[in-house]
Amino acid sequence: MNEFVITATRSMRKYAARVVGDLTKFPSFSAQADSINGVEALKTDRFADGEMEVAVKESLRGKDVILFTSCARNEAGISVEEAKIELYHTIDALKRSQAERITVFEPFVSCSRSDRTTRRSSVGLWVHFKFLSTMGTNHIVTYQLHSDKSKSMLDPTVCLIDDIPALTLLKKYLCDTYIRDLKTLEKVVRPNWAFCSVDAGGEKLTRQFANAFMAPLVVAHKQRDYSKSNTIESINILSAEPIAGKVLWVVDDMIDTAGSVASLIRALTPFKPAEINIISTHAPFSPPAEERLSQLSAEGLLNRIIVTDTVYCSCGAALNIPNLEVVPSAGLSAKVVRTIVTNSSVNQLMKPFNAEAYFKEPYLFNQN
Repeated sequence: MNEFVITATRSMRKYAARVVGDLTKFPSFSAQADSINGVEALKTDRFADGEMEVAVKESLRGKDVILFTSCARNEAGISVEEAKIELYHTIDALKRSQAERITVFEPFVSCSRSDRTTRRSSVGLWVHFKFLSTMGTNHIVTYQLHSDKSKSMLDPTVCLIDDIPALTLLKKYLCDTYIRDLKTLEKVVRPNWAFCSVDAGGEKLTRQFANAFMAPLVVAHKQRDYSKSNTIESINILSAEPIAGKVLWVVDDMIDTAGSVASLIRALTPFKPAEINIISTHAPFSPPAEERLSQLSAEGLLNRIIVTDTVYCSCGAALNIPNLEVVPSAGLSAKVVRTIVTNSSVNQLMKPFNAEAYFKEPYLFNQN
């Protein structure tokens, strides 16, 4: 295992500190807390004219650097544009400090939706990956990219990418919080729950949930107006079983303005499900998401919303959106870091989650 240090841009310092805390709970890292904690190793300055400079405050020569960053809504209140510029400056500073290897750990890639190459427009994700790889990033780690094809934008001979399925966190959370035992899974969940995709493109993601819990799958076929962003023309619901009386879980990789889920929930309501919930990895909650979700809750159409903290969730959002539950991801990030620095296989982190197996041998799952 090479010497390594965990650091962060300003947008993710508190998150990175939590990762360090979780990592040092592993016996093999417990004595290294001071040497691996480089969360404050970077200093960002702004010149009077608005330009930026990032400096490395301690020697990183010959070390592997795990850099946590976010260009989405963050605890420091830094804008998307400023966060990106700071990230690119940071990569340059780390290369100049002669770090041996740079891993950018970006739990949520905010530009991941800008991945279409069929229109006469820029491709934001390609631009982002191009900057990172050409400036010297060796490895990118993220959670649940918007599409599998996005990983093909990187040349693996220059920069590797690992897209970790963070939906496993949410599946474990459902087991631990709402199911709790094998009997409930068999007698309550399988006959009474169903998982619904937001659109046809999300069927694969939702099918993973349905398979994990052996529950029915519902597919929403959404027709978008691609001349405008976040615009939906119509929704058709496809289901092999009646939806009436079931507990529905709408599955999505991210909730941005909540336009898609809001339209879907209103389309599902006439089918008379017992309740409708939302479960999603990333929660940018761009305006007017809070207003839309609060309105659905106020009308009794939406029961609960479960997301992870890959995007910072402010206290205001938590107060404004009823029944919002945020699942922490720092523990999983610590396991990913452990895998990287020990040159172990990531296959255990990529395996499909099975609820029945989890209840029979939860210890094995928690070791992954």
